[in-house]
Amino acid sequence: MSNLVAKAAIDRRIADIVEPVIEDMGFELVRLRLMGGKTATLQIMAERPEGGIEVDECAEISTAVSALLDVEDPIEDNYTLEVGSPGIDRPLTRLKDFDASSGHVAKIETSELIDGRKRFKGVLAGTEGNEVLIEIENQGETVTIGLDFDWLSEAKLVLTDELIREALSQRKDAGQIDEAQFDEIQEITGSEED
Repeated sequence: MSNLVAKAAIDRRIADIVEPVIEDMGFELVRLRLMGGKTATLQIMAERPEGGIEVDECAEISTAVSALLDVEDPIEDNYTLEVGSPGIDRPLTRLKDFDASSGHVAKIETSELIDGRKRFKGVLAGTEGNEVLIEIENQGETVTIGLDFDWLSEAKLVLTDELIREALSQRKDAGQIDEAQFDEIQEITGSEED
């Protein structure tokens, strides 16, 4: 499991417990984070291998994971469990996510300084071996650099009009939204470009 799926040691320990159950249900664990606060929140993002997840499926995962965590008890304090889908501006946590999102704008942070910086924003250009390729602006020129997947600490897609249109188009193809709704949203996103 990559450190982008589960970052902290506690996250990895919980992920090791819940991932097999989520996979047995036919889903993939995209990201898991235990976040502090007055009451801790365990946030789990999951989806089908081909992408997408329904609200009732999130509820089924939540029920199964709750039962399992009650038995295993890896979290000492009270916590709230949130199970959701990655969303349009999704976190990129696996090498295959970077391939699937090729051509879209992403923000990537690295754990170590690379050429004096830790933050990169640009257009994803797929992967090569264990490297994530990203086109960035460098002194007025566009260059493609390779970042070793193991160097990454955080990566997510940037919400652009193009990304929204593609997501809507996929949902339309899947029959999840009707034409009229789609046209309205097209008009909204279209009017911003004028």
